[in-house]
Order: sequence, then C-alpha cells, then structure tokens
Amino acid sequence: MHGFLIVLSGPSGAGKNSVMNAVFPTIPNLKYSISVTTRPPRVGEVDEVNYFFRSEQEFDQMIKDDLLLESANFVGYRYGTPKSFVYDQIHAGNAVIMDIDIQGAAQIRKKMPEAVFVFLLPPTPEELSKRLKLRGSDSDEVIKRRLAKSYEEIKHIVDYDYYIVNDDLGRAADQLRQIICSEWSRVSRIDMKELKGVWEGGFSGETCE
Repeated sequence: MHGFLIVLSGPSGAGKNSVMNAVFPTIPNLKYSISVTTRPPRVGEVDEVNYFFRSEQEFDQMIKDDLLLESANFVGYRYGTPKSFVYDQIHAGNAVIMDIDIQGAAQIRKKMPEAVFVFLLPPTPEELSKRLKLRGSDSDEVIKRRLAKSYEEIKHIVDYDYYIVNDDLGRAADQLRQIICSEWSRVSRIDMKELKGVWEGGFSGETCE
C-alpha cells in the first residue's frame, strides 16, 4: 500500500492544529510533518516537536543544499518542509499530513500533484478575529496583518480538493478523518506487484480503524 501526503491550509487561527490533533489518535498510519521556521517559539512550543526552529542563516543553507520540499514567507517569517521525513514516511506506507500556507501548498502542488489538498475555513471573519485575540501570543498589529492575509488566502480555496468549515471541532475533525480514510481506499494506492500476495494474506482496513 502506497502512502500519500495531505496538505492542510487555512488562515492563521482557523484551527488547523486542533483539528489535526483530534484526528491523529483515530488513524494509526497518519504522521505529522514538522516544518522548519525562522519564527521564534511561542510559549510552550518545543524545538523539533512543534517546529524545527532555525536562524535565517540556517534556513538559507537548507535551501542551498536542496533539503526543503517547499518554503514560503508569512508575516515576516520563513517556513519550509524537510524532504527526507515526507518521502521516508510515504515510502513506508504511511499518510503524512502537513499544515502550510497557500504559498507552500502551491509549490507542493507542482512537485507532488498526487497529494491531497484540504482547506480549513473559520465560520466567520469575526470568529477568526476572536480566536486570534484569545491566543494572546500576537500583538494587535500582527493580528491585523493576519486578518488581512486571511482574505487573500481564502480566494485560493478553488485550488484545493476539499474544504472544511471549522465551526465545530468534533465535526471538522470527523470530516478530515473521512477524507483521509477515503483517500486510503483509492485503488491507485495498491501496489499491484504485491496484490496477489496481499489478497491471499487477507486485505486489512487497519489504516483507518
């Protein structure tokens, strides 16, 4: 069984991490792709767990060495996806999910058009503003910039395969889970060279149980 990549995008504050965290315990073969960023850690964030926190110079070197699958600038900081983790997990038969902005998603789409692209929406602009303020991690100026950016991001929803409105965390997580499980069932993900042996040994749906 071939693994695959799920790209989750959406405005800052849409709830991408919350939705993903609710899905992980329900899909054993789902792995999270940790991004590299030049953004300083927020309170409670841990290096190599939430992000790989790197300097501008270190980020430049990773680009020079062609170690990133994609990279993007967002509200003054740089983000990127290490190639090795994504490819290794897919080759091992796992699904990999990453949360990146539309710039990074566009780069992924060119290099891996077979990936699954999902856009997460907040129910209203007012709710998005409320969530950003409740974080307590950004200044009013940064929040204003994030809100302005969100209007531009939402215009790109037409480039995605699926969308989810996060007006209820449980419902949004269930929708994401259904999308991933449906993608697992694509016949194109079966290794046809091993089909006879797999069938004789018995098919398994454990990837989504």
